[in-house]
Amino acid sequence: MSIDSTTSRRLRRRLLPLHAAVLLQGVALWVPVEKLFMTEIGFDAASVGVMAAIYAAVVPVIEIPSGILADRWSRRGVLIVANVALLVSVLIGGLSNSVTTYFIAAMVLGVFFAMNSGTMDSVVYDTVLEETGDSGDFERRIGRIRLMDSIALVTSALAGGWLAMSTSTRLTYFLTAPFVALSVVALLAFREPRLHNAVEATSLRSHITTTYRTILDRGRLLPIATLMVLTALLLQVLLEFGPLWLVALAAPAIFYGPHFAGLTSALGLGGVLAGRLRFTHPVTLAAVVALMVLSSVTLALSHDAIVVTAAQVVLAVLVVAASIFLTRLLHDAVPSAVRSGVASGVGALSWIAFLPFALIFGVVTERAGVHTAGWMITAATVLAGALLMMLGLDRRVGDPAEPVVAVEPEAASVAPMDL
Repeated sequence: MSIDSTTSRRLRRRLLPLHAAVLLQGVALWVPVEKLFMTEIGFDAASVGVMAAIYAAVVPVIEIPSGILADRWSRRGVLIVANVALLVSVLIGGLSNSVTTYFIAAMVLGVFFAMNSGTMDSVVYDTVLEETGDSGDFERRIGRIRLMDSIALVTSALAGGWLAMSTSTRLTYFLTAPFVALSVVALLAFREPRLHNAVEATSLRSHITTTYRTILDRGRLLPIATLMVLTALLLQVLLEFGPLWLVALAAPAIFYGPHFAGLTSALGLGGVLAGRLRFTHPVTLAAVVALMVLSSVTLALSHDAIVVTAAQVVLAVLVVAASIFLTRLLHDAVPSAVRSGVASGVGALSWIAFLPFALIFGVVTERAGVHTAGWMITAATVLAGALLMMLGLDRRVGDPAEPVVAVEPEAASVAPMDL
């Protein structure tokens, strides 16, 4: 459903503080040179995999409870707590002089991922729904949020690489901290939607039961959730292990900034494409899947740093675009009262899948090289492509969705707008 210009301006103004918060939060000067810093304090390829697995283990433990907390308390409040955790992680990381201390920073970073995941998408979806009465503008609005994040990450990636070359990798951590602190201030100015409060309060037990039952439902959510897990896994692997190709190819330090800038620009480009690509159109769908598979195979075969970087960026762009399409389908299928909890639950499943993948990927890279490990990415991409084809060609996709499961009987019905 199209919206009038007045409604569009009002929605844009309301989301402005959230845009600012995401922009500031995305200034991560340390990220493009993190692997170099980790090498400096004693990491090898196997311990990089262990580090990734550590925060991957933390996230699913916290993610669903944080989503339920967001549904019952405040989604803005949960996002603020998440950014505070990010600030603490950055400071511990900058102070680290050993692998063990950096593991602690990784655990705290896992808290940020857990509390931010699901909650951000839910708060944008409900804001769109509250202002317009329809979810049709969600992909465009969340795409702009991803674009803000991408702009910040690209800029800080380039600046972080230059700073590391001019000063030290450690300084990039400490220079990031003020930006994260300012993101908390921006979140305080955001007026969160209250659709999740449109039902009468239920018991915590009832809320938890409804949330888990929705996540585990074998109906419409199953293919959507499975594919969301795979796309999240692929994106996280590219962001976490992508620089290892540069290490293997002995790329100069100055190349790390543009490489990470390319990967993070994919977050914004994928967000822009999400509202333009028709994943239910057979030709478009086939082209997307073919490009995804071709890019993944390139990672396993190419020994050129520029070609590898291009393949990683293309794969990341298409994965992000597909994930936004899937996110709207997920939110369309559940009521607002459990939206954050369900979205966080799917996110938790993604991290659970990433944990063994990261460990195995690190070991294979250590013993056989990153190009051999790249075939693991190819296998995951082929599976994701097959599921995306099945889901995109399903005639039911795009139909108005009813909530998968209603709130427990003692709760009031969800407001009509939220249906």
